[in-house]
Amino acid sequence: MRHRKKLNHLGRTSSHRKAMLSNMACSLIEHKRINTTVAKAKALRQYVEPLVTKSKSDTTHNRRLVFSKLKDKYMVAELFREVAPKVGERPGGYTRIIKLGNRLGDAAEMAMIELVDFNEVYTPGKKQAKKKSTRRAGKKAKEEDQVETTDNSDSKTDEA
Repeated sequence: MRHRKKLNHLGRTSSHRKAMLSNMACSLIEHKRINTTVAKAKALRQYVEPLVTKSKSDTTHNRRLVFSKLKDKYMVAELFREVAPKVGERPGGYTRIIKLGNRLGDAAEMAMIELVDFNEVYTPGKKQAKKKSTRRAGKKAKEEDQVETTDNSDSKTDEA
């Protein structure tokens, strides 16, 4: 039975695992996506998501809690400054794991883990809304320009 065996040890000692997950979390925050094995990606997801949740409320206490896990003040600053505003309204699920196939050397299952809100490929709805708004604004702008040009031509003749 697997009772109370939530943590994947990844074949490492406790200190090695904590250091590795901290480094991978810093890389994920910096680059917004990284390639790794599926097992490490799943372990990283459990490690990073609570940190992102803490970053949604910018308090000194939360910054210290996140710093105790990440050990890099520049990544803590980036997490609170850039990542947190984008995920502010999201109730969870800040990362996405995409399987990539097997690695050539040892046939390990590889995956890409990324922050969801920083991928523009998977957000097509937002792009379509922008197109609609620009079309409408373009028509209004053209009509306003025509009105302004007629007003300007009248005022130039009045001044002359």
